[in-house]
Amino acid sequence: MPAVVALATAAGTASPAVPAERHSGGGLSAVIRYTEYGIPHILAKDYANLGFGTGWAQAADQVCVLADGFVTVRGERSRHFGPEAASDGALSSARTNLSSDLYFRGVRDAGTVERLLRPPAPAGPSREAKELMRGWAAGYNAWLRQNRVTDPACAGAGWVRPVSALDVARRGFALAVLGGQGRAVDGITAARPPGSAPVAPVDPARAARAARALFAAESADMGSNAVAFSGATTANGRGLLLGNPHYPWHGGRRFWQSQQTIPGELNVSGGSLLGTVAVNIGFTGKVAWSHTVATGVTLNLHQLALDPADPTVYLVDGRPERMRKRTVTVPIKGGAPVTRTQWWTRYGPVVTSLGAALPLPWSATTAYALNDPNAANLRGTDTALGFARARSARGVLDALRRTQGLPWVNTIAADAGGHTLFTQSQVLPRVTDELARRCSTPLGTVTYPASGVAVLDSSRAECAPGSDRDAVQPGIFGPSRAPVLQDAPYAVNSNDSAWLTNAERPLTGYERVFGTIATPRSLRTRGGVEDVAAMAAKGRLTVADLQRQQFANRVPAGDLAAADVARACPAVLPDEPRACEVLGRWDRTMDTGSRGALLFDRFWRRLTASVPAAELWKVPFSAADPVRTPHTLNTGAPAFAKALTDAVAELRAAGIPLDAPLGDHQFVVRGGKRVPVHGGTEMLGVWNKIEPVWNAAGGGYTEVAHGTSHVQAVGWDGGRCPVARTLLTYAQSSNPVSPHASDQTALFSGERWVTARFCERDNILTDPALRVVRVRE
Repeated sequence: MPAVVALATAAGTASPAVPAERHSGGGLSAVIRYTEYGIPHILAKDYANLGFGTGWAQAADQVCVLADGFVTVRGERSRHFGPEAASDGALSSARTNLSSDLYFRGVRDAGTVERLLRPPAPAGPSREAKELMRGWAAGYNAWLRQNRVTDPACAGAGWVRPVSALDVARRGFALAVLGGQGRAVDGITAARPPGSAPVAPVDPARAARAARALFAAESADMGSNAVAFSGATTANGRGLLLGNPHYPWHGGRRFWQSQQTIPGELNVSGGSLLGTVAVNIGFTGKVAWSHTVATGVTLNLHQLALDPADPTVYLVDGRPERMRKRTVTVPIKGGAPVTRTQWWTRYGPVVTSLGAALPLPWSATTAYALNDPNAANLRGTDTALGFARARSARGVLDALRRTQGLPWVNTIAADAGGHTLFTQSQVLPRVTDELARRCSTPLGTVTYPASGVAVLDSSRAECAPGSDRDAVQPGIFGPSRAPVLQDAPYAVNSNDSAWLTNAERPLTGYERVFGTIATPRSLRTRGGVEDVAAMAAKGRLTVADLQRQQFANRVPAGDLAAADVARACPAVLPDEPRACEVLGRWDRTMDTGSRGALLFDRFWRRLTASVPAAELWKVPFSAADPVRTPHTLNTGAPAFAKALTDAVAELRAAGIPLDAPLGDHQFVVRGGKRVPVHGGTEMLGVWNKIEPVWNAAGGGYTEVAHGTSHVQAVGWDGGRCPVARTLLTYAQSSNPVSPHASDQTALFSGERWVTARFCERDNILTDPALRVVRVRE
């Protein structure tokens, strides 16, 4: 065990005893200043040492979650946890460990990530990015050597092992392809040449519906809101930014907070996805940014015309090309290894499904290959570093255009000069509407308009995605083709397309693969645009206004429909006057004290699940009035009465009073105590999105699957330090014995914030909770 020393704080008192790290000859080191809520401020002399401190600090908080993810990217889940167990789901859509392992061992065996590391920047990662990866691995390993794992999730487990810089890069690759190959892992690993039995063709109408559902924001486990306000709307002429990403509350796609500093080179604070080496969403002394999951479709399909004599040979311009076999062997816990073959083409892997609802059968004449341009993208770290070095919103845009590393998100930014930015600068296959018209197969003519998923005729070489001159890799859109809005009074996105980023300045002219134009918006988008447009019109905005917006918990569905429901209620529930009274008195928020919120929530979920969107409202959508339409609930829909009756019966059966405060029955349990949770589901349109897990026998919503995660409200006042408030809803550590396993969850419950400590002299070194740890190899 390492020795223990007490390190002096800035106030001259001794901090709690902390491990003194041993030297192992490597020489990497960093200083970590922990402030309240366990937030580390990492100080290092260069990128390798900064990576070292970051890897060390992440391991201290999240070693079990990180180790589990490295088991995934090594393709060893079946070896440790069994082949048929459900995969963790954080790094791919694989339903079983075996499917996950077959894919990730295939990536490893093919040397995919090693090839992506070779090209110089901007096509490949920069020297600084590689140094961060090297340092991160060394820091993680040093923590493992010098500390005992206390988290019961992995204490003593043999799968908690040292990692390499290549493992760190492989984890970055997995995040890059989440929206492409990662979405189709089961279809890639299950692909087999056809036998003698006939194979039914794809039903185009069904495929279009499935593709639309697959890429719909309301069905995703990641989303976000973000808004930037320009100096024209603020109290001091400087910009403001509110970022509210909606991510899983458990597992390997959690955020983790830190500040990273290399004196004279880099100084950035914010949230990083676990296992990543840079700040993904954050702020500096001059600029702040956030991301929202974008509508751009990061993949396309190529329909292969097969050689009638051999279904593993496909034709391009009449010439045969043989598929490449990728044979993968996976070790199995308690059993013999499993060997399977995957099939790859010039376009990408053969795939036999995109999710369970969208089969793509491989027949004697037809197969489908998946093109994912992010499978050639390891540039995300350089994009994040570009943001951290930027001094303005324009600098953020310049970094995006230079690095082109974001796979599946939009970027919203504001700066101290009063400027704003929205851009959908994603890495997308260069499928133009013209290419889709010219080259879509019959299936593609249906799926592309419906969902943005192009299905191109691979038998013609001219039908491959083209390239733009300003693109850093072949086959993707250059940054000049991306939707961009600069210096608007407000720029907001809630996971719909770029069209209504600002309702007064709608964005048009982009290709369908980026998203739709002049189509209905989600209730969360509509409510968000209403709120931020009203804020901008009021003006004189401050960070406090951003904080109020985040936790207003207004329910747009309630504002649109609650009065109609209450009026129709007596005729539907003549024997339940109490239910009608509760709905009529509900304050139309999802605050923990709101009475009637739970009843409306359970009713609304049933109603929207059973009534098609086109039949839900009496006044239909109008592109000329997209924020206020559709409206007026169709209470005559046959499912209306049943949804209301069933919701009341459900709460009665569970012993939950119809007017119970929401927080009594929407909560999480941390440290054996109930922590009330405010916020609401996607279908209600609540900005502060929370997707809780219903367990009537347990008392209601007893856990949160995903939703509001790392929140930041940032502005500037002309002083040396940004004015920033942050909140990590599920706290820094997943270790239940850590003091930082749920401290910020309690803050979230009480709608309280952390005052960000950014400046060295003004607020880091003066924190009464300051604890300084010097870590080294």
